[in-house]
Amino acid sequence: MNRVYLRHLVAAYRVRFVICAAAITLWGLLMPVVYATFGKSLARALENNPFFSQFSQFGGGDLFSLSGSIAIGFIHPFPIALLGVFAIGYPIATIAGERQRGTLEVILARPISRRSLYATAFVVGAIFLGILMALELIGSVAASAALGVLGEISVGNVPALWLNGWLLFVAFLAIGFAASISFDRVGPPAGITLAVVLGFYVIDVVASIWPDARWIGDYSLFDYVRAKQVLGGTLALGDIALLGAVVAIAVAIALYVFPRRDIAAPS
Repeated sequence: MNRVYLRHLVAAYRVRFVICAAAITLWGLLMPVVYATFGKSLARALENNPFFSQFSQFGGGDLFSLSGSIAIGFIHPFPIALLGVFAIGYPIATIAGERQRGTLEVILARPISRRSLYATAFVVGAIFLGILMALELIGSVAASAALGVLGEISVGNVPALWLNGWLLFVAFLAIGFAASISFDRVGPPAGITLAVVLGFYVIDVVASIWPDARWIGDYSLFDYVRAKQVLGGTLALGDIALLGAVVAIAVAIALYVFPRRDIAAPS
């Protein structure tokens, strides 16, 4: 860890972080409002229509319970895009972006090793993601309490959901860094990381709305964050272990490749 570089990263990304923090907090507030306002009446309207009921259960969540609504909020493209600013955009800009601009070699000309630079950037990104994930859940808990429906979930299970969701996006962060470290320009690592995240997302969505294709969900990292079940008290340690393994493998690749690469700015 390098404190000077840490302060530099925080200063460089503070505006984007504040914008994402405000947006994801508002999103967290919204989902309990949707459930309290429309959820129960919508459940009655759809209970005799299994086709629409199946499509309403998106990503392992639903609009018919507080935990299901929070689960939909977790898997919706909007919060994924906000978290993607730091899970995808941040690692690409931090390594490949600096290298493309010719500034990475200037940074490393100072008394900071490549492993220290990587570790500092990774920790800052993981902290950003952890705070954003916490703000979304805090917003959901606050809105649920204000609407009088908080008793429908166990608040003690919220930290477990935070850990599960945070590990998912730290896995994407680690993949983004591993890709960023391996290329000279932002295009290839950005394309690879986006393809990985979008591919996993599409697989999870198809598996969640098409019963006959449920088996393909096992091949998506999103499938290992089941917010509704976690809020119900069922957190599979195997899910945590798998996400942790993905993080460990991507970090190991980055720590192996980065010190061995030529870092001169691309011509």
